[in-house]
Amino acid sequence: MEENLREIVLGVLVAAITASAGWFARTYLWRRRLQRKQRFFGMPPNSECLLVVNRDAAAGEWSVARHDVFALLELSALIKDCGAKADVVSHDAAQQGFGERTEFCLGGPVSNRRMAAHLQSLLPGVHMDTSAAPGPDRGAFTIGSERYRLENGTAEHVLLARLTAGRTGDVRPVFLICGQRSLTHQAAARYLARHHVRLARKHGTEGNFCLLLKVVNSQAYGPDVVELVADVTRAATTPRRGAHRAG
Repeated sequence: MEENLREIVLGVLVAAITASAGWFARTYLWRRRLQRKQRFFGMPPNSECLLVVNRDAAAGEWSVARHDVFALLELSALIKDCGAKADVVSHDAAQQGFGERTEFCLGGPVSNRRMAAHLQSLLPGVHMDTSAAPGPDRGAFTIGSERYRLENGTAEHVLLARLTAGRTGDVRPVFLICGQRSLTHQAAARYLARHHVRLARKHGTEGNFCLLLKVVNSQAYGPDVVELVADVTRAATTPRRGAHRAG
């Protein structure tokens, strides 16, 4: 009887130790993943970040396009997971430098004045055709020597970048989401949320990158089908020839 009781007690102790070890291991791994995520986004606990929103170019009054709102919701979930707080600012009110707190800047250079400034200073190899006149190149990206045209509902491109302007140390990154349509902004924000672990492994938790993504057949699939066209970091960060003459 005593021997059976001893075996039961030992079994309970082994089970308790095993459960505790498993709990500590899961907690340790969860904390490590969270810390890597916080380093990648530059958002330690209780830190502040900046969400710079654009203006819906099709609206008469100041407003944010529906898909841009969805993109902000995707980014807000990331910010909450990191334990940070977001300050939402209109593009024409965000008159400050970068590097002190993480910034997510959303929209094209027409609807977002700050995005236009970021493209000029951080991605000088990128040009977006912002002319109002209809034509095959309207809304097209030119990156280096390559041109990526907009095909409404079929192939729509968006840039997703993490940049620190060459600074090192305790510098907060700027995340740029600049697309040919507002729907592509939602697609890029979702891509960032889903693939940030892989991006951190490839580029490092403090690395810079600029990716060109393509939303495929949005008229049927919305923002859900996204392809990586190319890593255009080198071309995008290298000033284009004759850029001083570019409009």
